[in-house]
This record gives sequence, structure tokens and C-alpha cells, in this order.
Amino acid sequence: MQSSPLTVAIDGPSGSGKSSVSKAVARELGVGYLDTGAMYRALAWHCLEAGLDLTDQDAVAEAARDLPLEMPTDPDDQSLAVGGTDITSAIREPRVTEQVSAVATNLDVRAELRRRQREIIGAQREASGGIVAEGRDITTVVAPDAEHRILITASEEARLARRSTELHGGADAQQVAATRDQVVRRDQQDSTVSAFMEAADGVVTLDTSDLTFEEVVAAVLALVQGEVTPRHEADAPHTPDIDAP
Repeated sequence: MQSSPLTVAIDGPSGSGKSSVSKAVARELGVGYLDTGAMYRALAWHCLEAGLDLTDQDAVAEAARDLPLEMPTDPDDQSLAVGGTDITSAIREPRVTEQVSAVATNLDVRAELRRRQREIIGAQREASGGIVAEGRDITTVVAPDAEHRILITASEEARLARRSTELHGGADAQQVAATRDQVVRRDQQDSTVSAFMEAADGVVTLDTSDLTFEEVVAAVLALVQGEVTPRHEADAPHTPDIDAP
């Protein structure tokens, strides 16, 4: 457990690597982990299962308030359930991925899930000494007072290659093309209600385009543990591209 409570808020677009990196950082720090994107996916799954029209904003918002969500915070066990039903794999299915933005752009839904996210963050600060929370607006809205706020980003080319490899097992031209609409469209839709492409004041930007997974984890840990002062690459040739806000 941390000697003093710690919240690490991490934002980023699709394919930036924020989820896998955040889990690894939480594991190394011995704190909780919160995948806020999974909460929106869980609600989308719940609404689809109930036959709700996702364009009916009032009905979806009511479903959000009543959602019997069992949200994991163990980075090594991300089993997600709604009403006792395990939906860990189901929320990653194409039908959910293709429609989750309709839920995530509902302002009343965002207000409810942000409330739940703040509760989880507070509980984890007490229970395990801290949490790494990642998503779209964690650094600016959910946890603007976090001890560390980081925007993990990457070039569109790098993000598409990563997501294509994750979904299709490779990143040739055809596989990337099959992924492009999902990544680009999702970012465009979500950016209408959340700013996650550029860092807000006080948020450190970490460009992961040319970094390995291990290098990104090391860079985030160095920032959190005070081993790196945000700077431009010209100051140190072996320091990852971490820019001051």
C-alpha cells in the first residue's frame, strides 16, 4: 500500500495503449485499477440486452442509474459483471464496440458514470492506497485533483497498427483498413463530449508512437515516482518523448 493516497489519472485516444499500460503501472505500484471505458461498454451491453433504443437518451440514462454493475479494481482480475452475469468478453464484441459511442456521448449517462467512478477512486485510495484510473476525461473531469495526470497518445498510424494487431492479429494494409473506421469514428464521436487528444493545463503528455510497451510503462512509473521531470527530448537523448503541458 502507498504511504500516502495516490491517484494516477491517464487519458488517451483509442489504440494509444493506455489500458494495458495502466494495468501494468497499477500492478507495479500495488494499487487499484479502473477501466472507465469498460463501464460505458457494460452499459451499452445492458441496454442492447434489454432491447433499448440507444438513441432514447432518457431511457438509457435511467438504465445507467439502475445498472447493477460489479466493477473490478484488481489489475490482475478484470472480470466484469452486470446483475451477476459475467460480461468480460461480451463487452468487447463488435455489436457493443460499434454502438458504445451512442451511450458514451449521452451527457446524463456520463454524469452518472463519472459519479460512480469518483466513488470507486475514493474507495480505492482508502482500501489499497491508490488507483490508476484511465479513460477519456479522467485528467480533466473525473479526477482533476489527481496527484499525477498523464495523457498517453500516439500517431494515428501507430494507434491503428496496435488496434489492428489486437483485433485481427496483424497490421497489414487490409487489417488496418478494417480497423480504421472503428478507431477514427469512435474518437471523433467521443471527442464531442470529452477532450482527450490534447493535454489540459497541468497534464503531462507522453507520446508512445515509437516506444515499446515496456518503455511506456517505465516512463509512466518514472513520472509517478518522481524520477523524471517532464522535458523535451533534446534535453536527454534516451528519455522518452514526454512533453510538459
